[in-house]
Amino acid sequence: MHTIEHWINGTATAAGSTRTAPVYDPATGRQRAAVLLAEASDVDTAVAAASKAFESWGNSSLSRRAKVMFAFRELLVKHEDELARIISGEHGKVVDDARGEIVRGREVVEYACGIADALKGSFSDQVSRDVDVHNFRQPLGVVAGITPFNFPIMVPSWMHPMAIATGNTFILKPSERDPSVSALYAELYAEAGLPEGVFNVVNGDKVAVDAILDHPDIAAVSFVGSTPIAKYVHERGTAAGKRVQALGGAKNHAVVLPDADLEYAAGHLTAAAFGSAGQRCMAISVGVAVGPAGDKLVEILGRKAREVKVGPGTDPASDMGPVVTQAARERVVNAVARGAEQGASVVVDGRGLTVAGHEDGFFVGPSLLDRVTPDMQAYQEEIFGPVLAIVRAGSVDEAIEIINANPYGNGTAIFTASGEAARRFQREVKVGMIGVNVPIPVPMSYYSFGGWKDSLIGDSPIHGPEGIRFYTRAKVVTTRWPHTEAAFNFPTAN
Repeated sequence: MHTIEHWINGTATAAGSTRTAPVYDPATGRQRAAVLLAEASDVDTAVAAASKAFESWGNSSLSRRAKVMFAFRELLVKHEDELARIISGEHGKVVDDARGEIVRGREVVEYACGIADALKGSFSDQVSRDVDVHNFRQPLGVVAGITPFNFPIMVPSWMHPMAIATGNTFILKPSERDPSVSALYAELYAEAGLPEGVFNVVNGDKVAVDAILDHPDIAAVSFVGSTPIAKYVHERGTAAGKRVQALGGAKNHAVVLPDADLEYAAGHLTAAAFGSAGQRCMAISVGVAVGPAGDKLVEILGRKAREVKVGPGTDPASDMGPVVTQAARERVVNAVARGAEQGASVVVDGRGLTVAGHEDGFFVGPSLLDRVTPDMQAYQEEIFGPVLAIVRAGSVDEAIEIINANPYGNGTAIFTASGEAARRFQREVKVGMIGVNVPIPVPMSYYSFGGWKDSLIGDSPIHGPEGIRFYTRAKVVTTRWPHTEAAFNFPTAN
């Protein structure tokens, strides 16, 4: 059985780890590897390597950092197919979907290639007699990222290119469910010319997480995951004096108005709800059907849900693969059952799905629940699986009220032909990322990603300009080259 090791100071290593966890192929249900689980001492080793590397990398030129990012970007293109197949084999998503997350992650690398422009300071001449002021930003030191299973390349890529390009050294703690791509990423960074110790990978569980959060030499932590863990990471990390980005869970709504093209809207809702088996923080899990749109929309959604081809992620014919673990499958099955028990109409039931030749895989089919109400568990819980709940609303105002009453505020969308309704919607919903006729409004790399309410703990979104600010701190320098003697009065702008 292959054992996935850590990557510390430029080499694969077991360090001091003795514990392991299984890594499964979700399509077969069989274990494909074991991953080492770090102890606190392994985190110490990685921090020591990163601290040593920061002494030189933190003072490296912007040109050198950009050169590494350009080379790394080309290697991601070259190895795209290999990376996608590794993701599919451990996560379960279809290969084309895995390629999509690689591309979105690569966009952040491309943004980091322009680090020289992004780090430009400002200069004010003659703010007082013979006095100038300028500012610049410097890296923090050793920083870390704790990332989820659902995007093993894209989410870490929201973090480490920004951190490294701004001059920090980085420790990644990926999900132990699909860790292999992180090891290949480390190798590609080395091939791109990144010095040893600048990028490190420490695999592990809560032991490694707590060691990262408590370590006095880690200056900042970025996290993406569920809201309860995001709150834990933010509280423990900030208590230790760190900067913390903590992105939590979601319950994303898509509102469909009667004037929308219902066939178009239903097609996009189907893809947004069931793509990647619903295991996306930006997946649409609630459709809000307004007025007379409801019955027709549900009819079309039911037809499209039944047409989704479920199979192994490596099969080009598959639209949707399995969920990541058997426990995840059971959670989805139970969520559909509870919805039925509490009065929802099960229009499409994916609980009984089996895939020929993959009977032991973690498969569950798309499920569509109608007449869901906000007091039902199927509405309240983040199921994180291929379940789309339809809530009925009488007006766009009622739809906005439903969204704003929800504790999450990650992403939302509206499908309409009315510019007035779309403009009112985007101004009134209490949600951080909004799509108009776009179901998954993930911003481009030059904007920042982050929700509102329980979807973002603290106030630090991720990547883009916010990423630059998070991984650096500002200095403001006031300069005078005097020709006169100093005065004892308080300086003024004379």
